[in-house]
Amino acid sequence: MSPNGSDRSSRRPMRRKLPQALAAGLVLATATGCTYEDFPRLGMPTPASEQAPRILSLWQGSWAAALAVGCLVWGLILWSIIFHRRSRTKVEVPPQIRYNMPIEALFTTVPLVIISVLFYFTARDESKILETSKTPDHVINVVGFQWSWAFNYVEHVDANKSPTDMSALSTISAKKLDAPANANGVYDFGTPATKNPQTGNPGPTLWLPQGESVRFVLTSRDVIHSFWPISFLMKMDVIPGHTNVFEVTPTKLGTFRGKCAELCGVDHSRMLFNVKVVSPARYQQHLNDLAKKGQTGYVPAGIATTGNAKNAETKTQ
Repeated sequence: MSPNGSDRSSRRPMRRKLPQALAAGLVLATATGCTYEDFPRLGMPTPASEQAPRILSLWQGSWAAALAVGCLVWGLILWSIIFHRRSRTKVEVPPQIRYNMPIEALFTTVPLVIISVLFYFTARDESKILETSKTPDHVINVVGFQWSWAFNYVEHVDANKSPTDMSALSTISAKKLDAPANANGVYDFGTPATKNPQTGNPGPTLWLPQGESVRFVLTSRDVIHSFWPISFLMKMDVIPGHTNVFEVTPTKLGTFRGKCAELCGVDHSRMLFNVKVVSPARYQQHLNDLAKKGQTGYVPAGIATTGNAKNAETKTQ
């Protein structure tokens, strides 16, 4: 047998086994019923809210899909390098496959299927994450300003004997604020020099109760910011003239970091805050402590909502 013949015959078993090995690997990767806890977090922090695991699962699934596509592409590249390299003894033009309709259809449909699947899971999870209840346990107006944060706790506080005055929140539509009855409330705020007394981390501290739903009503006094409690794996823009809303239920006790995730000016990097999740009783005690310190009522929420066309330019002749 010629050297070329022996070389071709030695390749045939490998050609038959490689697709089987790739198929087996794909089955092993997709057929196991694993949860987000069974995979690495891939740079994400440990989830600290009821909604965060859904976001983490989407993140991990996107990485798994990207890795599967990458392995397929790398496998095809290696297949071509090993089994379709130019022969040293035979000089010939390899078979041409241009205008091959089945292959061109495959190259078109496979990316469409991949993008469609990613779009479906992203849209499904996004709609679920952005759901808000009609009666959340707590409503907090988060006010972004250069270069820190203020927090209006919009609820009834027993230690606050002042009459209810909602004028500072009048720039927020009643539908999005949905303030409870007799919400005399308290506030807290920070500066870039503020620090958490327990951890020493910079920024003011937002207190939240464990296991109870919290609606964040986001407003800005100046430019666009972005409210990002990192361990909740959720962030949302804080836009002047527009009110954004999302809801979380903290599940893990502790103090977590937060920051502005939108480049908002020269001291953007100093717009930090802390999130302290405590028991519901300790949370109520904190609100009473703020009332006793005289921090009753609310700080101004920010620029009033001016409608969907608030940034439209005025037409001139």
